[in-house]
Amino acid sequence: MSTHTSTKQHPHDDAPDTAEAFRRLAALPAGPERDALRDEIVEAWLPMADRLAGRFRSRGESLDDLRQVAALGLVKAVDRYDPELGNAFESYAVPTITGEIKRHFRDHMWTLHVPRRVQDLRNRVRFASQDLSQTISGRRPTVAEIAEQAKLSEEDAKTGLEALESFTALSLDAELPGSEDGYSLSDALGSPDPALDTVVDREAVKDRLAALPERERAILYMRFFSDMTQSRIAEELGISQMHVSRLISRCCGRVREQVMRDVA
Repeated sequence: MSTHTSTKQHPHDDAPDTAEAFRRLAALPAGPERDALRDEIVEAWLPMADRLAGRFRSRGESLDDLRQVAALGLVKAVDRYDPELGNAFESYAVPTITGEIKRHFRDHMWTLHVPRRVQDLRNRVRFASQDLSQTISGRRPTVAEIAEQAKLSEEDAKTGLEALESFTALSLDAELPGSEDGYSLSDALGSPDPALDTVVDREAVKDRLAALPERERAILYMRFFSDMTQSRIAEELGISQMHVSRLISRCCGRVREQVMRDVA
């Protein structure tokens, strides 16, 4: 069975004349004959699918994988195309195949999930930057120039520019560009500050300490803020060291109990 490709001129050399084959395909019932004709049509249009895949070859995905995705889009276009609507198959297949390739990039090539709106902004900004690079020499285009070229607000242009650097993730162990001593991204990461816990504790007990009797506040201040020994405090206040120890334990226990009760 043949698709009878003719010499009729089309917009591209890889666009065969399969109008009659599609009409026959639409009239055939499900079965081996229809499947064979469908396969012939798909095979006839595969060069066009390969050409469309080639447009995306410089975006980090292998050409073989892109061809497979484009072929999948072609099969979907063949299955969904209705010749009775009067539109040429190519006008239906091109956006279907292109959409399938873009969907592949959106779903499989981004390391982290990025909203579709941000991905679209990224593409518009990238194309605008490429166009401007042909007319502007010696410098990079500004955000304002990119926004004007892409017909975006400057805020959206900034979002798109940030997304340009977010397509893939970099290992924390990767050495930073220009580093000669093995300095990596992980070395630039911060760590929890243990002093933060102290700040929280101080704020939690501040009101409770202020409510203590003056002598007990003085004892706690001398012990924990002036770093005085219990014997020095006892000598300063004219009381026994044992009394100082009991007062410190009692005050700390009372404050701790009040704070924990408030938390509960």
